[in-house]
Amino acid sequence: MKSAMVRKEFYMDKNIRTHLDNIRSEDPQEQNKAYYSLMKKTEKPVDWADEAWDEIVEGFTHKDNHVRAICGQLLSNLAKSDSKGKIFKDFDKLLNVTKDEHFVTARHTMQNLWKVGVAGKKQQKLYMDGMEKRFKECVKEKNCALIRYDILVSMRNVYNEVKDEAIKEKVLVLIETESDL
Repeated sequence: MKSAMVRKEFYMDKNIRTHLDNIRSEDPQEQNKAYYSLMKKTEKPVDWADEAWDEIVEGFTHKDNHVRAICGQLLSNLAKSDSKGKIFKDFDKLLNVTKDEHFVTARHTMQNLWKVGVAGKKQQKLYMDGMEKRFKECVKEKNCALIRYDILVSMRNVYNEVKDEAIKEKVLVLIETESDL
């Protein structure tokens, strides 16, 4: 007798759904409440990441820079919950948020990006390659020194979590390329 395989489906609860909707709220209090709640919930893996992923990625190009910042930070948090490897398709889009016209949006995203680098070995490589590329290309940007500082701090956060000496070596190589003391 064959046993039927039952695939477990996860659906986010109404509270999560409401917070995801409120990320795009025009009411700053609702938007902030949604942000803090979702960031707290995604400190640990969640079962609704795949369900929310695409709409969060869509938020990277929203007209409101707060939405873009929230979505950048939230997707970084969700990397540990990415059971389908969507980060490999969407990482360049996430990295692009670190070039946002509103520097605070770019910076908030950059400061949370390290969480992708600790989501797994393949994610770590994706992250490190992205950070190295970003470090090199930001040389022509207005806030280059601050961007580079944030990149190095981000990489340090990954190193502190995974203790991979290759990360430390890469950081030292990048620091050596910096001419601004």
